[in-house]
Amino acid sequence: MVMMKVEYQGDLRCQISHGPSGNTLITDAPVDNRGKGSSFSPTDLCASSLGACLLTIMGMSAMDHGWDMLGARIELEKVMSSEAPRRIAQVRMHIHMPHTLDEKARTILERVARTCPVARSLHPDLVQELVFHWPGVN
Repeated sequence: MVMMKVEYQGDLRCQISHGPSGNTLITDAPVDNRGKGSSFSPTDLCASSLGACLLTIMGMSAMDHGWDMLGARIELEKVMSSEAPRRIAQVRMHIHMPHTLDEKARTILERVARTCPVARSLHPDLVQELVFHWPGVN
């Protein structure tokens, strides 16, 4: 169990503290929802957590197989619903892999990415679009 603390700072801003490490971060409501947009919004963190989880679990698999993933990145776009209730409707992720791997390795990493704990925790109506970019393949 991991304990965290979220404290409202006023003006639609919160400070989140991570219990084990003591690290903190600030959230702010987005400009299109009465905020200043000066930091990650809570929904930005949700979408970013999905991307971080994908790379983390892919990294675990890569370590187990001896594959190099250093420099892998995800360019991520969060799309909010246009109708009520306000929610994340879609997360588009372009996963850029730094090294060419054989077809078996690519298949394993792509399958693993789709099974990360955050992906499995989100509502099934949320569209999670993954596009992999492998050097020399696409």
